[in-house]
Amino acid sequence: MRARTRTATRAVALAAVATLGAGLLAGCADDGKNSSGSSDGGSSNGKTTITMGLFGTMGFKEAGLYTEYEKLHPNIKIQENVTERNENYYPALVNHLTTNSGLMDVQAVEVGNIAEVVNTQAAKLEDLSKVSGVNKSDWLDWKWQQATTQDGQTIGLGTDIGPMGICYRKDLFQKAGLPSDREAVGKLWAGDWNKLVGVGEQYKKKAPNGTVFMDSPGGLLSAILGSEKTKFYDSSGKVVYKTNPAVRADFNLAAKAAQEGLVQAQTQFQPAWDQTIANSKFAAISCPPWMLGYLKAKSGKDAVGKWDVAAAPKAGNWGGSFLTVPKSGKHVKEAEQLVAWLTAPKQQAKLFAVQGSFPSAPAVYDMPAVQNAKNAMTGDSPIGQIFAEAAKSIPLQPIGPKDQIISAGLGDNGIVLVTKGKSPEEAWKTAVKTIDNNLEK
Repeated sequence: MRARTRTATRAVALAAVATLGAGLLAGCADDGKNSSGSSDGGSSNGKTTITMGLFGTMGFKEAGLYTEYEKLHPNIKIQENVTERNENYYPALVNHLTTNSGLMDVQAVEVGNIAEVVNTQAAKLEDLSKVSGVNKSDWLDWKWQQATTQDGQTIGLGTDIGPMGICYRKDLFQKAGLPSDREAVGKLWAGDWNKLVGVGEQYKKKAPNGTVFMDSPGGLLSAILGSEKTKFYDSSGKVVYKTNPAVRADFNLAAKAAQEGLVQAQTQFQPAWDQTIANSKFAAISCPPWMLGYLKAKSGKDAVGKWDVAAAPKAGNWGGSFLTVPKSGKHVKEAEQLVAWLTAPKQQAKLFAVQGSFPSAPAVYDMPAVQNAKNAMTGDSPIGQIFAEAAKSIPLQPIGPKDQIISAGLGDNGIVLVTKGKSPEEAWKTAVKTIDNNLEK
């Protein structure tokens, strides 16, 4: 995924699961300040204060999990220190890990950064696989592996994931002469992203005035890349984005959609893109669960209930985070126990019920909180069941330390140029030059 998208979404998206409560991935915290306004972490009124270094709104506080844990452990007080955007949070985290100073008792890590942390900072973090109550089988295997070193240390426990679907406007599909039933829609492109672009070509022939098929070239490219078994790095950790035929083929497919006018000339999570949501200017979007929150936050009232979710052509993932425990923290054992509890299946179910963060624990998928989940934007659609099914088939994709740099370069400095008149070859060369320059820094 791109360097900005997931975290930017956390910072601004509002309520997604309308029948289940509060906002999805909504962010309102200030950089560097915790929820109590102080920055120390020690003891307060005889209690042990566990400090949490987070970015965006990860939802633990909003879902009432801190309050519940403090009731179960009267000697514990939990204090958040939240940075609104990951691009501000992560460089500071790397600096603190490198110097082994200034770390919170618990530090969150975005999925796009987890490989770099595993490869370069594992010695500074506790092996959470050894914590009492932590069972590898509670997590999706690929999620567990993402935070595990080659010698078997698991330095982060997964919170949420982003199984991919395709959200689409039922009314716009109908007006364009396409089916609107989610099963029928999914069959149109099942198994092949080329078929999705083909549906876009059909949509364009009878597109409602002023609309295009998909929201952006970058969003389409991110979704396609997210479904590959190998993307930017191979299993040995070598950068292969330039030589991986799948990456170039995916880039060319998204470029084709851009050349044919099937996607908007927009960059995701920018004000102009937000406005196209408000004005119902596109009919489909690559859609992990948290994207529904963004759609709700930016849509007009007339869009409520008009969306649905179909299976993506191929299973993929977009988003997700981990909780780690630095060895230099003031309260390591207490922090380990808290992290184990926060990421346990029951708490992941509660987090989904209130926040919409999709669980990385497969045992949760059969729980009522997931099976009965609904969303204001998609009406009675069984979104929990749809995304749970998608989560079961997500490929174990190697993630490298500079995944975000490569992804951002292909999107922001590459594929979007095709919508501005550049050829796919020119856009590719520009992206490669930008990426390689950044990789050398």
